[in-house]
Amino acid sequence: MTIPPLKALEKTKPTGTATVFINARIIDPGTNRDEPGGLLVKDGLIADIGPHLRRNAPDGATVIDCKGHVLAPGLIDAQVFTGEPGFEHRETLKTASHAAAAGGVTTIVVMPETNPVIDQVALVDFIQRRARDNAYVHVHTMAAMTKGLKGEEMTEIGLLKRAGAIAFSNGKSSLANTRVMRNILNYAKDFGALVVHHTEDPYLSGAASMNSGEVASRLGLPAASKLAETIVLERDVRLVEMTGGRYHAATISCQESVDVVRDAKQRKLPVTCGVSINHLTLNENDIGPYRTFFKIRPPLRREEDRMAMVQAVANGDIDIVVSSHDPQDADTKRRPFAEAADGAVGLETLLSAALRLVHAGDISLSAILKAMTINPARLLGLHSGRLVKGAIADLVLFDPGEPWVVNKDMLRSRSKNTPFDEAKMQGRVLRTVVAGETVYEYAGIERT
Repeated sequence: MTIPPLKALEKTKPTGTATVFINARIIDPGTNRDEPGGLLVKDGLIADIGPHLRRNAPDGATVIDCKGHVLAPGLIDAQVFTGEPGFEHRETLKTASHAAAAGGVTTIVVMPETNPVIDQVALVDFIQRRARDNAYVHVHTMAAMTKGLKGEEMTEIGLLKRAGAIAFSNGKSSLANTRVMRNILNYAKDFGALVVHHTEDPYLSGAASMNSGEVASRLGLPAASKLAETIVLERDVRLVEMTGGRYHAATISCQESVDVVRDAKQRKLPVTCGVSINHLTLNENDIGPYRTFFKIRPPLRREEDRMAMVQAVANGDIDIVVSSHDPQDADTKRRPFAEAADGAVGLETLLSAALRLVHAGDISLSAILKAMTINPARLLGLHSGRLVKGAIADLVLFDPGEPWVVNKDMLRSRSKNTPFDEAKMQGRVLRTVVAGETVYEYAGIERT
C-alpha cells in the first residue's frame, strides 16, 4: 500500500469536498463524549459531529461507514526517539511517521538525542523541513536543554522555542548538576517553556541493567533501586517550588514516584508526569531468559509497580502515556543483556498494547485515550487531540476487538526491537486521518 506524503497533503488547496464518517462509536475524552454518531470533515477540519450524522450523510460527501467501530482523536505521542540526523540506519522521520500512522498516532514529538544533538536553531529548522518533506504525520521537536546533552551548559531556550521547539529535554540522560537544573527552570519560566526530564540518578543507575530485586539476583545482573528515580524527582520538585518553572517527569515507573507527583499537584505546583506503555503492560519477569528487547530505561519494575502505574493513569495522577519509541539495530541488541543497548520500538503497538488494559478491566477506554489525546495536547499547547467543530481533523478509527499477532518483521519501523514480538493483541487500527486526509488504511492483508 502506498501512502501519500504529508507534504502533498499540506500543499493541496481546499476543494470544498467533504468526507463523513457514519455509524461510529465516537469517543472524545476532551468533551466526555461516548455515543453512537458521525463526524463530518471539510477542508481538513471537523465541520460537524454528533448523533444526527450516525445514518445521514450530507449530499455530495464521501461516505465512510465505520461499522460501529471507535472513532477517536488521533493519538499524540510525546516521546519518540528517531535516528535522524546521524543514525538513519535505526530510524528516519519517514519510517517513524509511517509506523506512527499504522498505530493511529497522528502527532509525534521527537527527542533531541540525535547526532548532532538538536541544540541549535538550525537543527530545529532541519527537523521541521525534513518532516514537512517526508513525514506522514505531524512532527514536533523537543530540543536539548543542555548543549550536547552533556548537562553542563544551558542551551538558548528562548531562541529554540521561537524556532519551533515544543519543549526541552536532556534525552535519556538525567541532569545531575542541581545548579544547572535550577537555572534551566528559571530561564524556561521566562519563556513559558516546558522542561521534560528523565528522572534517574546516573550515579546510582549508571551500570545497572534492570530493577533491583529478586529477579535481578536470580539472573545475576547489575541492578538499581527505585530510589535512583525518586531521589531525582524529589529534587526536581523542590526546584520547581523554588523557581516556578513548568516541569514534566518524562516516564516514571513506581508507586513512590506517583506519590511525589501527587503531592506536588496538591500543592498547586506546575508538575506533570508521563509513563511509557511498556511500564503499563510489562514487568521485570518478562525479561525471562535475558531477552534484551525488554531492556529499557527506566527498567521494568515489579508487578506491584506496574499495577500502581495503571491505577495512576486511571485516576489522573499520571497525565500522559507515551510509546517511548526507541529504535535500536540488531548489533546493539544481540549482546549479553548487561551490554545490550536500552530501548524498544512502540509506535505501531501503542494503541493495541493500551487496549490490553481495557480488556483486562483495569482502566476504561476513555481514560486511557485521554492520556494519549487531550492530555498531551494540553500539556504541549497543541490544537489537536479533540473532536469538536473547527478542530483539525486528526482521527483514528479502530476495532477494539480485532485480534492479531505482532510480527516484528512486518513492523513499519526500520528497527525491529519490539518487546511484543509474537504477542497476541486484541484491537487494531483500521484508518488514520491527518488533517482530513487518510494516511493509513488497514486492508485486511498485511504486507510481506
